[in-house]
Amino acid sequence: MKLLTFSTLFPNAQRPNHGIFVETRLRYLLASRQVQSRVVAPVPWFPFKHERFGVYGTLASVPQSEVRHGIDVTHPRYPVIPKVGMSAAPLLLAKAMKPVIGRVIDEGYDFDAIDAHYFYPDGVAAVMLGRYFNKPVVITARGTDINLVPQYALPRRMIRWAAEHAAGMITVCNALKDEMVGLGIAPDRITPLRNGVDLQLFQPGDRQALRAERGMEGFTLMSVGHLEPRKGHELVIAAMRQLPDARLFIAGSGPDRKKLEDLAQELKVADRVRFLGPLPQSELRNWYGGADALVLASSREGWANVLLESMACGTPVVASNVWGTPEVVAAPEAGVLMAERTPRGVADAVRQLQAAYPSHEATRRYAERFSWDDTTQGQLTLFRNILGQGRA
Repeated sequence: MKLLTFSTLFPNAQRPNHGIFVETRLRYLLASRQVQSRVVAPVPWFPFKHERFGVYGTLASVPQSEVRHGIDVTHPRYPVIPKVGMSAAPLLLAKAMKPVIGRVIDEGYDFDAIDAHYFYPDGVAAVMLGRYFNKPVVITARGTDINLVPQYALPRRMIRWAAEHAAGMITVCNALKDEMVGLGIAPDRITPLRNGVDLQLFQPGDRQALRAERGMEGFTLMSVGHLEPRKGHELVIAAMRQLPDARLFIAGSGPDRKKLEDLAQELKVADRVRFLGPLPQSELRNWYGGADALVLASSREGWANVLLESMACGTPVVASNVWGTPEVVAAPEAGVLMAERTPRGVADAVRQLQAAYPSHEATRRYAERFSWDDTTQGQLTLFRNILGQGRA
């Protein structure tokens, strides 16, 4: 099968962790040797290449094309209009990509189907493109595209339209499927295929050595993710007042870093909170491997990959009880779900974990249930059924 993978959520040279879950799933699919794919990963157009212009200045420096893990990736530009951008985004994205995808076909890569990730605007634009090029489209819903974006009337209508015309749909957890059914989408057209974890990359190391190398002392917590309100880092920082013997390391970048640093100072816990900035996965695994727990206090998550990454390194988690997270944290050896998403809820859950702390070996064994094999097989079956190629 020849696929065209289409998503604005895909890593690039400037933002190597952006949408890395899309790339990882594709890498495992390609490893089956039953699929080929080329990636079209559009980025917003911006005229100035300089970090002083923030994320748009960074995006302007993204190369037009690159090869990642042997996969050909192009990064064509598309217009984003401030303020009205959300409503116009699918149409603008589709219009900008028509000549790009036309060239892909003209160059000899006449793909069988479009593999689109993130329902809005990417999935909607992909269905527009699929109808134009007469190609079936499969859309993967990943989180905020379903649990937040449909709160807006026009995007909700466009998501329903795309769902009606897509050849198939995937969700990364059952909770997202339930939400899509609530939007009026037929359940038999939705296939839940949860994300896996790279068990070779994320695995336990020499815990004492990792802690010593990173200055980890006492009961050490990690909080990993983009520094913005949805991830709830501020709740973990506030919980440190109730966890006087704990240390917190925060990995990630984003617009709220200064606000979070100021909060740590205001609450007089700054001496026990350290900001690490963005970390590549090859280094992040070492921080997981040295920590005593990962804390994820998000308000919304489809399927939080950081939870399985931490568990695969033998480190249990404390997580907010939202969306697909209970499907990930489903046994004591995995960790603890918060009773409430508040600083007290974080602190209580950390203390609960401490009181019945699982062995690192048991946590690793739990993570080993989540290989990518089932997800890869599920994709092969779905695409083959859509293309009339029989069972995988």
